[in-house]
Amino acid sequence: MQLFYAPDIQADQTEFFFDKEESKHIIKVLRKKTGDILHVTNGLGFLFELKITLESEKKCVTEVLTAKQYPQPDHYIHLAVAPTKMNDRFEWFLEKATEMGVQEITPILCDHSERKAIKTERFEKIIQSAMKQSLQFHLPILNEPISFKEFMKGDFDGNKYIAHCEDGDKKLLKNAIPKNEKYTLLIGPEGDFSKSEIETAIKNNFIPVSLGNTRLRTETAAVVACHSFVFTNEQ
Repeated sequence: MQLFYAPDIQADQTEFFFDKEESKHIIKVLRKKTGDILHVTNGLGFLFELKITLESEKKCVTEVLTAKQYPQPDHYIHLAVAPTKMNDRFEWFLEKATEMGVQEITPILCDHSERKAIKTERFEKIIQSAMKQSLQFHLPILNEPISFKEFMKGDFDGNKYIAHCEDGDKKLLKNAIPKNEKYTLLIGPEGDFSKSEIETAIKNNFIPVSLGNTRLRTETAAVVACHSFVFTNEQ
């Protein structure tokens, strides 16, 4: 199945048309014809089955045949990750975490962050593409970048963790995950969190955790953590 993304389509619609850019892609590039069936999600858990009624590169018109809603899983994964120095590494993390089923991502700017300026437009496109490729119907929330200090002011439900490389009493993440709950995990930059950031997180009831015996890159650590949450809830 090839999945398309159309955030504007609603469950009660009987007809839907694509914008000029997507219409051109569907008709000219993919060579879809009148009568062809398209599978579309709005990123809100719906899968729509559409039939092309007008094959136009400027305005591809379709009839909505079916609309089925898929619920979110019982668990909720929120990863707050410091952007990497090289954009492509952070984009790789976004792609893989989306494929695995992350629900929310927040780029956090830390004391040791080398990248301070972040444009989320490209990140959004990476996430949308990964959602379609992995045939998922829920688009992860991508929050605007926020400083670590401001992030700590948030009110987070569920289980809160901070993964860092400093010595100290830390649990192994895979042994600290209760099933079917909400999780918020902090992953620091290449230079790790500062000691003051770690202390602040612990004071705010974030549990210090380890992801294993080796030192991982930021993007690798985030993917490993995401998989730990998903794997635990699939057992």
